[in-house]
Amino acid sequence: MKKISTFGASYKEVEIGDIVNIAIETPLTLECGVEVYNVPIAYQSYGKLNAEKSNVILVCHALTGDQYLCGKHPVTGKEGWWDRMVGSGKPIDTNKYFVICSNIIGGCMGSFGPKEINRKDGNNYGLSFPFITIEDMVKAQALLLDKLGIGKIFCVIGGSMGGMQALEWARHFPERLFAVMPIATSTRQSAQNIAFHEIGRQAIMADPDWCDGDYIKNHKYPAKGLSVARMAAHVTYLSEKMLQEKFGRHLQDGEDYTYGFGADFRVESYLRHQGASFVERFDANSYLYLTRAASYFDLTNGGARKLTDIFAETHIRFCVVSFTSDWLYSSIESRNLVRALNAARANVSFTEIESDKGHDSFLLELPEFDAVVRGFIEGSAALYGIGKNNE
Repeated sequence: MKKISTFGASYKEVEIGDIVNIAIETPLTLECGVEVYNVPIAYQSYGKLNAEKSNVILVCHALTGDQYLCGKHPVTGKEGWWDRMVGSGKPIDTNKYFVICSNIIGGCMGSFGPKEINRKDGNNYGLSFPFITIEDMVKAQALLLDKLGIGKIFCVIGGSMGGMQALEWARHFPERLFAVMPIATSTRQSAQNIAFHEIGRQAIMADPDWCDGDYIKNHKYPAKGLSVARMAAHVTYLSEKMLQEKFGRHLQDGEDYTYGFGADFRVESYLRHQGASFVERFDANSYLYLTRAASYFDLTNGGARKLTDIFAETHIRFCVVSFTSDWLYSSIESRNLVRALNAARANVSFTEIESDKGHDSFLLELPEFDAVVRGFIEGSAALYGIGKNNE
């Protein structure tokens, strides 16, 4: 078995700017067969852990998210990706709950990923980085919580690929969980989504500055390829109605076509902006590995496992959420999950929220969604016995 050690044995928790890393000494055998140990995991926590350690909420981020849920993001300078949801008095109330979010392995915000340094040769891992899966991400999160002395988790919540992680938590660690909230997600990646991910990867790898994955060593960066990958993916996060209402066929500048290949239309300019801003914060090789991990995701392992068997006799309280205009992970996918949970006699509720904002609805201002999150968490907290205060 191939083994990879990412840090020396003397490695301790370190803080680099606003990135907090902690080394996980316990070996982790990845699904690809590689064993990694002394793995760095970057994380952020919000709120206060109560004396019973019973108020832990684990938030799992989506494909290109990170550990910065709320407050000012140290890299982008913008608000954290779920600032409207997490914080004092918000649906995930940091006055009541200890909220933790880690950068997934394979990511690029401080956790073990392709851009990290391989101690054997002093270079970035690049394409020598081992392939990882959603299951691997969750097992690394579990080791992080072990390291922090946290056994039981009150609630695991996540949207999109974060929802996949939440479901893997329910599959692998049901004894550690009380409640799970998978949002805008699926039990397996569809052929359509696998196809979109492949388009993105090919765009990156076709960029001459990708340098077969060694762009950092060659002092280059495949910005054009990564930008195109982001543009293609971003279209899938929105809905046709939203694009039409927001942009229509409006021109970016002037009242006539330029008869060139510039951004004549506002929607073209918008997508180019999304692509350009993305390359400033994300690593191209991480994008390759994470989209591949998402494509591999299938709770049923190609039908070898039945969802009803996976969740049979589970005591976990589930709340499954979907959005009407989400065509990336449609409500049909959520209903399939709910039917399986019902067949397994699980405690499950399902909410389909009316929204014209597409897949990104869970990240955007949507009062009905906020109410569902708050209601599920507060209702579950009352059943779990979490007090109003953290004394």
